Amino acid sequence: MWSSIIIIAAFVVGCLVGKFDVLPSFLSNSDISMWILYALMLQVGIGVGSDPRIKEILRAISPKMLLLPIGTILGTLISVFAISFLFSRWSVFEVMAVGSGMGYYSLSSILVTSLKEASIGVQAAAELGTIALISNIFREMMTLIFAPLMVRYFGPLAPISSGGATTMDVTLPIITCTSGRDWVFVSIMHGVVVDFSVPILVPLFCSL
Repeated sequence: MWSSIIIIAAFVVGCLVGKFDVLPSFLSNSDISMWILYALMLQVGIGVGSDPRIKEILRAISPKMLLLPIGTILGTLISVFAISFLFSRWSVFEVMAVGSGMGYYSLSSILVTSLKEASIGVQAAAELGTIALISNIFREMMTLIFAPLMVRYFGPLAPISSGGATTMDVTLPIITCTSGRDWVFVSIMHGVVVDFSVPILVPLFCSL
């Protein structure tokens, strides 16, 4: 519980700092964010590599674990399909295209915007792309914030499934902390498989 509170507090402080431009401008550069992510990934790698059980963890991974990313993809699509009927402005397939981003907000937003321009116009396509960006960022943030609660109530696989395509990078540190190091390689494999689904599913639903 305290982990979630600390994460929320850090996020709020970051928003306030960015809003009021308190820190030097170079600290808001996206390159800085990437280097911080690299540092987190390095820390995770060191922790995993130094674990004496690493061979046991690798042996424990089986083809059955592919059921997890498949379940994540199918579960996401079914859920998005169910809620798509709540939106009158967008078609079912347009909502499905947004949901197919699987947390990969940078790629999905660009794909949605560029692929929908011809059919719905530049302005509407830009709006739908923005929705894809925000909704997939929200998925990532929800995983970062609520991962401890997900593990407590639904088990160690819950934040991995929730993280979608981000479980091999951005959400990997929090998954490592909450689910445990035993699930690191599962999380990375999950992220890779789900990641590859995005450039397939988003164009598919954009074309329908």
